[in-house]
Amino acid sequence: MKVLCPGSFDPITVGHLDIIRRAQALFGEVVVAIGNNSSKKYLFSFDERVSLVQGATTGVDGITVEAMDGLLVEFCRERGIGAVVKGIRFGADFDFELQQAHMNYDMGALDTILLPAARDHVTMSSTIIRQVHNLGGDVSRYVPANVAAALRARRAR
Repeated sequence: MKVLCPGSFDPITVGHLDIIRRAQALFGEVVVAIGNNSSKKYLFSFDERVSLVQGATTGVDGITVEAMDGLLVEFCRERGIGAVVKGIRFGADFDFELQQAHMNYDMGALDTILLPAARDHVTMSSTIIRQVHNLGGDVSRYVPANVAAALRARRAR
């Protein structure tokens, strides 16, 4: 079955990659969809985020990366995607993702599979990584190598 791992990925983290790879191992084919949330302020542009996710997943069989605009259920319907896979770290993630799952099922009979984050990644978030980076901290252990390089380049500007 083809599944979707959606997100804004600003930036993609090793925790995101772990969920994506686990989804691929379970379901065979994963589409990673990068979207925009109008209520968020992004560090990387939309095109940069797409490129960074592509770079982080290059060479991994069964994973494709696409830009997503519009409703998630329509995106999935147009591509024959059978379910959404989301990672959850703690209760607040569960509460939020459950609301999204109910809406996606109501709108398009689209199931959601929730994968618990690996213990090593449970405290990690893109927001915290951006904050630490903006304060001059080294976040290279929390992000793929291509993202660490992009963050260093951005800081050097």
